[in-house]
Formats: sequence, C-alpha cells, structure tokens
Amino acid sequence: MALNNIYFFTATIQGWKHLLNKDEYKDIIIDSLKYLSDEELVRVYAFVIMPNHIHLIWEMMGINGKEMPHASFMKFTSHQFLEKLRKENPVLLLDYSVESDSRKHRFWDRDALTIELYSDKVFEQKFDYIHNNPCAGKWNLADEPVNYKYSSAKFYETEIDDFGFLKHYSIWQ
Repeated sequence: MALNNIYFFTATIQGWKHLLNKDEYKDIIIDSLKYLSDEELVRVYAFVIMPNHIHLIWEMMGINGKEMPHASFMKFTSHQFLEKLRKENPVLLLDYSVESDSRKHRFWDRDALTIELYSDKVFEQKFDYIHNNPCAGKWNLADEPVNYKYSSAKFYETEIDDFGFLKHYSIWQ
C-alpha cells in the first residue's frame, strides 16, 4: 500500500473462525480504527465487520513509527484479541495457536486482500458490496444495510457517525 491512495481492504480471521461474532471483539477493531483516524494516519470511508472478516475502504495518510497504518492495525488488534482471550477464554485461544518461531498465535490470515480503487466505478462497486454484505443470504445479519450496527451504512444514510472516525467519500472525489 502507498500513502494517499484509496484501497479496498479485506482481512480474514485465521481459518475463517467466527471470532468477531461477539461485539467486544468488533469493538477492538473500532477502537483501533478510531485511534488511527484520530492520529491522522488513516481516513476510513466505509467499513463492515463481519463474524470472520472485515472490509474497509480507507486511505493511508502517514507512517506510524516505522510501519504503515494497516500493519499497526493488524498488530494492535491481534494483541488485543490475545489479551482478551488469555483472560476470558483460554480454551478458545488454543484455536489460534500456530507453530512458528516468531509467534505462538495468529488471528488474521497472512494475506489480506488489498485493491487500489482507481476509478469511481470500482469504488462504488466495493462501497455497495461492503454495505450489502451483512444482508447477504449467507449471513442474514440485518434486513437492511442501515440496520447493521458494525458498518458505515447508517453514516451514509443519516450522516450520524456513531464511531467518530468516518470520512464521507465525497471529500475524496
């Protein structure tokens, strides 16, 4: 990823496990996005948090120390998942064990999908996909995109940012 480009980003929980079913794990993601936004390291234009993956449309604005913000995001959320599971559900933590010299647990699949949004058409297609994902037959998490709490759909319908980090895509265009 390069600075000042807009990307569609998908990160999946290791093994497609449904770690993000519980709101407390979704809130870890929200907190990380808010921090990165408050520090002006990212702009988040759209997002959805599903039971086992996330989709974002975001822009990398600055380096976080020595790393890109998406790396900080993945590292921070993994650390928070690890701490929460150690305290509250050590048995579930075993599901994320890996045999590696560099770590004992992995929460995110290694190869997140990153697509640069190079045209309005591609942007709109990914934007619609993100907001309709919770309503897809496979998930049935909401009857309408605006009714799914962990998504930016309500922001675009009502202009109310319940998360405190969303930027309207019109500032990009």
